[in-house]
Amino acid sequence: MKKKILIITTGGTLACVQNEKGLVPGLSSNDILSYISDITNLYDVDFYELFQLDSANIQPSNWQTMAETIYEKYTSYDGIVIFHGTDTMAYTASALSFMLLNIPIPVVITGSQLSILNPLADAVENCRCAIHMAGSGMPGIFLAFNRKVILGTRASKVRTTSFHAFESINYPYVGEINSRGLDIQRSYIPGPTGSCVLERRLEEKVFLIKLVPGFDGKIFQFLYEQGYRGLIIEAFGMGGIPSLSSEVMNDLRDVIQKGMIVVVKSQCPYEGSNLSLYETGKAALEVGVFEAYDMSTEAVVTKVMWILGKHWERKKIEEMFYKNLAGEINLTSTKE
Repeated sequence: MKKKILIITTGGTLACVQNEKGLVPGLSSNDILSYISDITNLYDVDFYELFQLDSANIQPSNWQTMAETIYEKYTSYDGIVIFHGTDTMAYTASALSFMLLNIPIPVVITGSQLSILNPLADAVENCRCAIHMAGSGMPGIFLAFNRKVILGTRASKVRTTSFHAFESINYPYVGEINSRGLDIQRSYIPGPTGSCVLERRLEEKVFLIKLVPGFDGKIFQFLYEQGYRGLIIEAFGMGGIPSLSSEVMNDLRDVIQKGMIVVVKSQCPYEGSNLSLYETGKAALEVGVFEAYDMSTEAVVTKVMWILGKHWERKKIEEMFYKNLAGEINLTSTKE
């Protein structure tokens, strides 16, 4: 019996057509099916058209709709594929990983750098990888691109035009298409630890800052006054924040004491942070920031959104932030 696969379409470059405004999503499920029927014929495939959006326009409310749709339908399928634009694909993969903890089937997100209409496109190959991963029986949220499969909380878009657009940040690929077919590294895929429960609440008032020399800490107070409850700081090197002047640290301490959750991570995507190494990092820990360790930016942002959506007290927020929920964090990665 063929495995049942649901393909959810949300737009993106894969489904783009050219009009007077440029490339816009416009292909229907039937249009796409005509290009990948040799793959879909191997499975019992249903299509579900959810959005027709450029992924730059994907919002947290769209993640909620995706999560709700997956949760409503996953018991009827062996696997689910989501066609999605590449710009925010890694954010979506990470957000769904937290919103659908312990999902017992594969949910695989993919897209392409060129429309499937283009004869040189990467779209068909990416669809092939994603659909086969969806049929693998391996539970979890994944991103499939350029013959690689990445854990949902570890994916990041690092190139704008190359077909090798995504990398797995501080974590091995969990699958790869090679001469053995779809070669899955099962030991790197965290298994379910309980039943799947939809956790859809998200806090959208989360902000990301990248430090530059000359940074003024007054921005912290401004963001607090604008209602932001979470702040992620991409700091220098191992996680250093300027400390020669007490003003930046005082401003940071003030917003944390008022209830803002602040996470510090390295601007470097690889190898993670270690705020305990230098005085500039220790000073930040002393005023109450959380440390991101080896998490990707996308995972930090979406995890903070998800945690703050629950309106927990700070102690519970801290406990959950440092808990490895979906393979997103290794607390010992920079301490060994």
